[in-house]
Amino acid sequence: MQIWVDADACPVVVREILFKAAQRTGVSLTFVANQMVRVPPVANIRSLQVSSGFDVADNEIVRRTEKGDLVITSDIPLAAEVIAKGALALNPRGELYTADTVRSKLNIRDFMDTMRSSGVHTGGSAAYGQREKQAFANQLDRYLARLPKG
Repeated sequence: MQIWVDADACPVVVREILFKAAQRTGVSLTFVANQMVRVPPVANIRSLQVSSGFDVADNEIVRRTEKGDLVITSDIPLAAEVIAKGALALNPRGELYTADTVRSKLNIRDFMDTMRSSGVHTGGSAAYGQREKQAFANQLDRYLARLPKG
């Protein structure tokens, strides 16, 4: 089991939480992006640079993800694809996606895209703060606690 990170839009604070967790537990952690992501020089933490292009990093994550892996992403279509493969998906705000919630999120996302394309200003996400950081860390700890020891 390992953790894959959609690193192009991953907040720095989430990266730091992931670095510490991987060093503490030994779980394999891979950051996937179309630019090199700096990672600590630790054997179980790596960065995978893919070519530029629409969804290239997402497609690589889907290709490599296996059942039981955890994918960190705020990209809802990517979350839906890895859930379909039997993996888990967690967004940087601490929301663990399920098959049901990801379908609902996709519907909302499509509706908001329609609203924006018709000229309606829908606003953006709320600022990332301590509450979101703590929610993410808590969900990550729950995942790590379920991993086999040794």
